[in-house]
Amino acid sequence: MPDLSINFAGIKAPNPFWLASAPPTNSGYQVMKAFDAGWGGAVWKTLGVPVVNVSSRYGGVNYKDKRLIGLNNIELITDRPLIDNLKEIEEVKKHFPDHAVIASLMVETKEQWHQIVKDAENAGADGLELNFGCPHGMCERGMGSAVGQEPNVLETITSWVKEVATTPVIVKLTPNITDITQPAQAAVKGGGDAISLINTIQSLVGVDIDNFVTYPVVDGKSTNGGYCGPAVKPIALNMLKNCAQHEGVNIPISGIGGIETWRDAVEFLLLGASSVQVCTAVMHYGFGIIREMLYGLEQYMVEKKFDTIDDMVGKALPNVLTWENLNLKYKVVADINEDKCIGCQLCYTACEDGAHQAIGLPTEGGRVPHIIEDNCVGCNLCSLVCPVEECITMERKDDGKKHVTWKERTEAGTIPTTFDDERGGGVGHYIPSPADALKKKEKYRIKR
Repeated sequence: MPDLSINFAGIKAPNPFWLASAPPTNSGYQVMKAFDAGWGGAVWKTLGVPVVNVSSRYGGVNYKDKRLIGLNNIELITDRPLIDNLKEIEEVKKHFPDHAVIASLMVETKEQWHQIVKDAENAGADGLELNFGCPHGMCERGMGSAVGQEPNVLETITSWVKEVATTPVIVKLTPNITDITQPAQAAVKGGGDAISLINTIQSLVGVDIDNFVTYPVVDGKSTNGGYCGPAVKPIALNMLKNCAQHEGVNIPISGIGGIETWRDAVEFLLLGASSVQVCTAVMHYGFGIIREMLYGLEQYMVEKKFDTIDDMVGKALPNVLTWENLNLKYKVVADINEDKCIGCQLCYTACEDGAHQAIGLPTEGGRVPHIIEDNCVGCNLCSLVCPVEECITMERKDDGKKHVTWKERTEAGTIPTTFDDERGGGVGHYIPSPADALKKKEKYRIKR
């Protein structure tokens, strides 16, 4: 069987699944319960000078029958005394010496950083995570994302920590920035041993349209919070890829952002993460989800013949290119399986109104649409809206022998250079005349 254990920047754990610094790691009780369930590590809820939190603290985004695809929170760092957290870290390590306990930290002055680092390490923390990402509350006090958005400040504080730290230092980055590789490089320059990303995204998740206040509501008022959950995964994956591919960010990465299943975790690992952190999924479903995550990851590794986690880290990175390096000669066309089609015609509507008018409807009887192959650009929209798995597939039509990229055409001087250039990709592509739109509308117009 494959070995799921990891050594992340010097921090050992029985598997790559860690709890992110958040409400699920607010106490030793929760962390020990999680470790007993199978989690490999936990990043303790951020330690610092205790705060006073508000009520309520969370807002959710639901989509159709799926609850909490996104979670907004305005909760701050721990509101518990530092000494209580340190005692519980020590107790957890006594019971689970082989599991990773990382102390998340956030303070202001150099002296405070030096002291809290020593305190956390004396309590038995296996590593430190510097919280430079919180996008609400703490940033207003010059901490959290206020640091993460200023690479020079991030580098300086990281170097302060490294002056006294004897355990690995992970720098947690904010996504609320134009180019996440800049603070990532600053973390390297400051001596950080690893980075973690992404922290939550600054957001407002909705408005109470009867009382004119955003969510979550605090005595008739609200504020922006940090957005997380499945909805942020695409953003997290892209930022992970940006850092993993950057030659100036040559340290391990802990991936965070919308991880809910073993498949999500695999995606992060394949794009360069060597550990993953989970928060919202646990807040939604509990610690028990780890059982399926571990089993799924193990079976995937068996199937793909990966012996260790390191074997799979970054395997997808070589296939992520800039757009200019994609093959312009590759061509796919949609194909509808008539036996699977349920006649909902969503593909027709999507293509007709939102894409390239490459799907037709039957003229006599039946409801199964058909592909107008000469007009299909292979955009893939129809297969994405189709509610039946594998009903619409994309079939390759080129012979696979030609490979030409935009970059190559640019260097050869064969790209379109004028507004009416005949070398444009849409030249000769069939488009119905504007008047045809009104003719179709006439069929359905209600007579008054």
